Amino acid sequence: MSEQPTDQDTPGTASHDPDRPAALLELMATGWAPREEDLPLEHPAARYRAVRRAALAARFRGERLVVPTGGYKTRANDTEYRFRPSTEFAHLVGSHEPDAVLVVEDGRSVLYQAPVMDRSTPAFFTDRVYGELWVGPRPSLEATQALLGVETRPLEELEKLSGPARVVRGYDSRVEALFETDEQADVELTQFLSELRLVKDPHEVAELQKAVDATVLGFEDVVRQLGEAKATSERWVEGVFNLRARVEGNDVGYGSICAAGAHACTLHWTDNDGPVRDGELILLDMGVEGHELYTADVTRTLPVSGTFTPRQREVYQLVYEAQEAGIAACRPGADFLEPHRAAMRVLAQGLERLGVLADAEAALAEDAQLYRRYTLHGVSHMLGLDVHDCAHARQQTYRKGPLEVGYVLTVEPGLYFQPDDLTVPEDLRGIGVRIEDDIVITEDGCRNLSAALPRDPDGVEEWMRGLMA
Repeated sequence: MSEQPTDQDTPGTASHDPDRPAALLELMATGWAPREEDLPLEHPAARYRAVRRAALAARFRGERLVVPTGGYKTRANDTEYRFRPSTEFAHLVGSHEPDAVLVVEDGRSVLYQAPVMDRSTPAFFTDRVYGELWVGPRPSLEATQALLGVETRPLEELEKLSGPARVVRGYDSRVEALFETDEQADVELTQFLSELRLVKDPHEVAELQKAVDATVLGFEDVVRQLGEAKATSERWVEGVFNLRARVEGNDVGYGSICAAGAHACTLHWTDNDGPVRDGELILLDMGVEGHELYTADVTRTLPVSGTFTPRQREVYQLVYEAQEAGIAACRPGADFLEPHRAAMRVLAQGLERLGVLADAEAALAEDAQLYRRYTLHGVSHMLGLDVHDCAHARQQTYRKGPLEVGYVLTVEPGLYFQPDDLTVPEDLRGIGVRIEDDIVITEDGCRNLSAALPRDPDGVEEWMRGLMA
């Protein structure tokens, strides 16, 4: 008998794995029952994804289009981050398997995906990355095709293709190397796929609503646990919300911002290692990513004690009024930046009343924009499969374009008075407030997907009392 391969000859093994004798390898390759599989029903989103693929084919008629999902990324040594498919691939296909590739050509879509692992070779129990005894079995090609409604072929057949193609870059260098590509042509493909996600179909809006509803539950969990957070740190808040995200969805949609006290003045505070104290505010910017990868993005700024101080309430009320103005500006045909402009006008006028700005109108002038020292960021971004969705869309169709029915965007004004900012009254320093909701544009205006979470200061205090009792 020829010598059987050892652990050094198989992929996915680690330096600390024990040697595997030939007798063990021979034993492991035999004695397995035949696989039995009931094919799943077609996924409810399959028909929507088919429409998207048809739109893609129509836009680049006669060309080969390649959309990879990407593979595992190393976290440290021989451990990987949890896999998440590329956004473009998820939007068009829905498979969560790594290394898969969608090819669209001549109006036909083919998904290339790794088939069920053959147990006649050692990899199924030696490969830590893909071996089914380590990570579970892959879905069969037949089950994938039935579920997703797209023709599915073995991944190895992709290598038979060659020649010119447009490829979504940045996810799989091996796939990019298979084809003759042009950088500008590939950019145009990615732009189109970003713009294809601007208008959400009914299924997408429903998935976003599920993610928001789970996020609301997560905020409720956090308020109930504020006592434990005060005894520990912001990390308790992060952990409580993460539990809800994993139970209700796939994960968090982005790193949770749990910023107590002056940490709220750091826009993307994700260290979450500071104290949580009565008398201070805690800014919570968090979102659950659902099972189909659509994410919520919601922010509330809460008094840790359950009651705002007079000065905190004054700042919070101003941000709330700015958000109200921004949401009121969300309507079909409005300029995308109109919610931002509406909110900034309210904030600038309020900053004048607070004694922070000497002249609101002068501060609002396009060649000055002095209010931005305290507002820092824009009010809106698109929301969907990415927390900052449609990021590769052209300016004229996104930031400088009109709002359309089916757009989902955030409205999130904020005020941030840095603890060392000598231009603001001393009793304002260290206060940071942001309020953020997820808004879908409708025929008659808009709808707040996250309206179940109170926003006005009285409503926030009443809501917190009910949860903290």
